[in-house]
Amino acid sequence: MSLIILAVAVLTEISFSIFCIITKSSHIKQKSLLRIFTSLMFSLITYFNVVSFNSRYYAFVSLLFLLALNGLKNLIRNKNEHKQFKTSVTVYRTFGLILLIVATLIPALLFPQNTRVIEVTGNYPILSENFSYVDSSRLENYSDNIENRKLNVQFWYPDIEQKRMPLIVFSHGGLGVKSSNESLFRELASHGYVIVSIDHTYHSFFTKDEKGNTTWMDFGYVQELFSENPLDNMEQSFESYQKWMKIRMDDMNFVIDTIITQAKENSDNSLYSLIDIEKIGVMGHSLGGSSALGIGKSRSDIQAVIALESPYLFDIKGVSNGKFIVDQMEYPIPVLNVYSDSSYGILSQRPQYSTNYRMLMNPDKNEFSIYFSGIGHLALTDFALTSPILTKFLDGNNVGIEKTSKNLKAINEVCLAFFNSFLKEQGEFNIDKSNN
Repeated sequence: MSLIILAVAVLTEISFSIFCIITKSSHIKQKSLLRIFTSLMFSLITYFNVVSFNSRYYAFVSLLFLLALNGLKNLIRNKNEHKQFKTSVTVYRTFGLILLIVATLIPALLFPQNTRVIEVTGNYPILSENFSYVDSSRLENYSDNIENRKLNVQFWYPDIEQKRMPLIVFSHGGLGVKSSNESLFRELASHGYVIVSIDHTYHSFFTKDEKGNTTWMDFGYVQELFSENPLDNMEQSFESYQKWMKIRMDDMNFVIDTIITQAKENSDNSLYSLIDIEKIGVMGHSLGGSSALGIGKSRSDIQAVIALESPYLFDIKGVSNGKFIVDQMEYPIPVLNVYSDSSYGILSQRPQYSTNYRMLMNPDKNEFSIYFSGIGHLALTDFALTSPILTKFLDGNNVGIEKTSKNLKAINEVCLAFFNSFLKEQGEFNIDKSNN
């Protein structure tokens, strides 16, 4: 829809400009009426939900409002043409306005209106709730204010009563958000799981608390994230890994402990009363998956882990003679490693992925790996649906919406089968190393 709006707006401006040039007149009155009419038409299509109005269109609407306001002012003043018409001025102004239109529509172009919903396959209706947790045992390192660390979480769970269900805790990627894999969360919830996803404050692109306050990513952290490369500076990478794992694993531990406490204390029909604290799984994407892998190895109450293309950063214990010192112990519980084209073919070349490569080549009984070909790192999340343009640019894979939906369904199916096997004891989990 954003492309249609852009095309109509640009063609309208060009057509009116040509009309002015041919007639050698600025047509101020007609232009003013056109600006007002355009603003009213956009208001109507948003009112009737032809366009889903949200923050993506704020800048564009502001531009339409200013143009309409200027047109209304010209009509009230009955402004007529006094200056000599100049073709060059008309061309420059039209070109400048088109640039403004494109600039204000960039958010809508990058994040188009997503009407495609991946249907769940389970029988349970799905509910969702948001909570803000405050960890009184930790101070916020990313804030100049002296305050405790606050985490915003979102739950997806079946709309049923008096039945205990496994809990799955999710950690998003480096600059992700808690809804990054919502299609997966909804699929799991429809089959009888309670899912909680964490916004790692200052690591997530943005997060909103229960009062609507927004906290954006920390730019110091962003700089660390994009400058980290063990092939250039292994010591610096190790320091970053230690720092990130400490923050994120502490977040996950706090959320899990909070939920366990609430589940023990709430025996009524609240969300927490649905949770079976004896059956807990963790998962995550990218850096979030690394955190989940660390949680699965450091806690005794976790039964299964899924990592969506994540290195075992928690297993890296130091640096010696230009190499990472890696914990070689067998992973204690069932773990599923999911890969895309972004890493699968070069695991042996990346020192932070040495454990992943060992598991792929010589897996122990609890270790599973699967490769989804033809997609990139971000296509393991719903971001591929939210922003196909950015996904193509960042991943380098030209995957259409239809194939994206198919891939996400396949990923959801594998994750569901894994958790069904190891959290619900429903059948044996067997996969090939490739889905080709």
